[in-house]
Amino acid sequence: MVDLHTHTVFSDGVLIPTELVRRALVKGIKFIGITDHGDFSNMEQIIPSVLKVAERLNKLNLGIRVIPGIEITHVPPEDIEDAVKFARSLGAKLVVVHGETVVEPVAPGTNRAAIEAGVDVLAHPGLISEEEVKLAAERGVALEVSGRKGHSFTNGRVVALAKKFGATLVFNTDTHAPGDLMDENMALKVLMGAGLGKDEAIGIIMNGYRLAEKILGEVK
Repeated sequence: MVDLHTHTVFSDGVLIPTELVRRALVKGIKFIGITDHGDFSNMEQIIPSVLKVAERLNKLNLGIRVIPGIEITHVPPEDIEDAVKFARSLGAKLVVVHGETVVEPVAPGTNRAAIEAGVDVLAHPGLISEEEVKLAAERGVALEVSGRKGHSFTNGRVVALAKKFGATLVFNTDTHAPGDLMDENMALKVLMGAGLGKDEAIGIIMNGYRLAEKILGEVK
């Protein structure tokens, strides 16, 4: 199981990174991305802190790899490209953008700006357009199937369009609290609930492994 979208006390999560990682390990998660909400006000504080803890935990070979990242959140579309570049300059290995979920007033144009900026994952992209899904497929940007309440309302559309146009899908929980973490069995249920067959759902889980390994430079 892979989860590339989680939060800690560095934004609006309730766990410190070390406890989050421990709880994820118990759930059978092999790769976890710590991606707290960030903009130009706080990325300089969050990213170095997550880098520090990720380095220490990864050296211990606990059976889980920690990927330090950021979720660029509610940044105006016109500023997303610069925000992505800034996050990467600070050392973020995983850059997620908070997509146009239907349960928050995310600025229109966020999905497209994120895809054009070449983020790793577009989180909960809501009522994403066919054109944006095609662009994500062309640019190699993964679209998230969300396990989080509310954000998951449009999973069916995201899955259907990604299948139609060949975009990569990944499953993430968007964890903020201990009860949000999911093991692989529960993740498969969410994926199948979004209209995927079991084998297809397993394939989405495997996409997460491939993306995590790519981000960490373990595969070409």
